[in-house]
Amino acid sequence: MITKHQFNSWVIRPQPNPEADSRLFCFPYAGGSSAMFRPWVSRLSQKIEICLVELPGRGTQIKLTPFTRIEPLVSAIAPIILPYLDKPFAFFGHSMGGLLSFELARYLRQEYSKQASHLFVSASRAPQIPSPKPPIHALPETEFHQELRRLNGTPDSVLENTELMQLLIPLLRADFAVLETYVYTPQPPLECSITAFGGLQDQEVTIQELEGWRSQTQNSFQLEMFSGDHFFIHPCQSRLLEKVYFV
Repeated sequence: MITKHQFNSWVIRPQPNPEADSRLFCFPYAGGSSAMFRPWVSRLSQKIEICLVELPGRGTQIKLTPFTRIEPLVSAIAPIILPYLDKPFAFFGHSMGGLLSFELARYLRQEYSKQASHLFVSASRAPQIPSPKPPIHALPETEFHQELRRLNGTPDSVLENTELMQLLIPLLRADFAVLETYVYTPQPPLECSITAFGGLQDQEVTIQELEGWRSQTQNSFQLEMFSGDHFFIHPCQSRLLEKVYFV
């Protein structure tokens, strides 16, 4: 049971809502922070309390070293969010956040017998499908910059700010390492429903790779496509949020 006196820098509740029926935990993409989800707080049903997961190396966790592997990251998050799971809960993750939320859902089921109500994965390849592209997390700086520009997730104003990029690059390399060193381990499909979101112009994740999520649930599966590239989540926010509902 969460009380008003409890504070956790990993879990941010912008508008604590004890009357909410459920909680939605949101996980950012590589290099992203909880700030990307703050506009959602006033746009989702008041029956859902938004919980923003702040990963090490950013935001309130800026002084902590970011993880470079998904297994220790998942095992670190699980006991921290456990006290917040006294209500039905769902996960939303974009890109890296999608993979992280999936593995966290499996870990909570295995270690704590906690089942998510719904899993929303956005711009995230089904976990059993290996990436067809070579890893970028260890590229020399010039090539790494080029890849960041191609992905279109980092504003030009940031890419051209040398001091800011010196701070951001270690975090981005760590996050990409989390993704690129991931090895899928087969387990029974999740009991919760899964909704996958994708961008029609996304060059990183195809519709077929999104369809692969269907095999990860024993429940219902839904695929929703939006106009946009890998970061369609920003321009299509309002339409996407209309699809974020669960019991």
